[in-house]
Amino acid sequence: MEEQIAELTAQIAALQGSGQTTNRMFAETFYYLTIPLMIIIHVGFLAYEMGASRLKNVLSSGVKNLLAFAFMIPTFYFFGWWVYWGFPTGLPGAPGPAGISGVEYANSIAWGWGESAQYMGPNVADQASGVFFGAFALFAATTASIMSGAVIERIQTVGFIILAVVLGSFAWVVAAAWGWHADGWLVTQFGVHDFGAAGLVHAVAGFFALGVLINLGPRIGKFNKDGSANHIPGHNMPLTVTGLMLIIVGFWGFLMACVIVPGEAWSWFGDKPATIYGTPVTLSALSFNILMAISGGIIGAWLFTRDPFWMMSGALAGIISTASGLDIYFPAIAFIIAFSAGVILKPCADWLERRGIDDAVGAVTVHGTIGLYGLILLGIFGAGYPSLQGAAGEVPTISLMGQIVGAVVFFLLGFVPGYVISFILKMFGMLRIREGAERAGMDLVKVPAAGYPEWGVDAPVTPAE
Repeated sequence: MEEQIAELTAQIAALQGSGQTTNRMFAETFYYLTIPLMIIIHVGFLAYEMGASRLKNVLSSGVKNLLAFAFMIPTFYFFGWWVYWGFPTGLPGAPGPAGISGVEYANSIAWGWGESAQYMGPNVADQASGVFFGAFALFAATTASIMSGAVIERIQTVGFIILAVVLGSFAWVVAAAWGWHADGWLVTQFGVHDFGAAGLVHAVAGFFALGVLINLGPRIGKFNKDGSANHIPGHNMPLTVTGLMLIIVGFWGFLMACVIVPGEAWSWFGDKPATIYGTPVTLSALSFNILMAISGGIIGAWLFTRDPFWMMSGALAGIISTASGLDIYFPAIAFIIAFSAGVILKPCADWLERRGIDDAVGAVTVHGTIGLYGLILLGIFGAGYPSLQGAAGEVPTISLMGQIVGAVVFFLLGFVPGYVISFILKMFGMLRIREGAERAGMDLVKVPAAGYPEWGVDAPVTPAE
């Protein structure tokens, strides 16, 4: 009997070990797959920004995107990841109530050297840290790409890289620490809920771009002396629209990476997935809502513009406007919110343009304005839902006031550093290319190649009378 008991015990232990391995492999594979899916976002940004550029600037726009991606990964590795874990409670980096934050905690897991290097490199006992870091690093790269489209055809490459690093490895990371972390003070004190990062990724990046655009100024020929605007078309609308559709494909990976899988030591639950706040979510719910959001945004934009560029921008706006509450919305609500975002998209972009802001691809509106719009609407449609895991009555709940507080904070975390850093770069002559180079085309003076050599380049644009 004792031998049989021992044999059964060994078999149970083996089964448990096998199950743990299986679950570890699932978690590792889950986040591993989000990374190439999110890289598709950057394929999309690359395509649509090059398509939105004129022939003489097409490659310089592409190079800028490639460099933003390349610089973001090491800078996020060396200090962005540490900021996320170190400062959810704000300065001076005290530990939070969940015990997974603070400078001391960040020092132990998020430096690429010393004791914490075991979590920032090869370690067969750790199948999660690298892929989880990779997903976050791609969020960071996305913010830089959002800003990239707004400033095409006139920004200096080095100045852009500096701005991209500040945005992707600091500004949005602070927003994430405060509002996308169980110990974040915006979550614990105000109940801010932003499941799909509409505010802390999209709005921060959009309003960072606005701060830069104010100092950068419009492209030559964009505005007339009376302040009216001229349309400066890109050279390839089909490429632009295809790029926007690829961004939609990548969004599935982006939102998939917002889910915490069950059963790991760091998971909220052993039997069900959760948001980063520990509230329940399912991929099934995301599938309903993402598809409805894409459709609602396209239809809303189509009804009021008939323009394929704005229709596909409406698809982005549809997802972004619902992203904060994709985990709790019913599909009909997601469709209505997305439809309304598609409707207001072009008027909001026109309003900004009438104020002398030359946003070449509408990034401030699509990501900034619509991001905050969606964040605040969750305070209406999601009011009373728990914003953090815990017993009813003991955790903060979603509220309109809390979402407005989050919106204000995210706006400031984007706009202020964007404006200040670009102003400093402008003082040192590092922000905008010279007029002659802009007229000749950035490919000619900045890139040792031509996108379409057999076609020539655009004729220089002169200011309209």
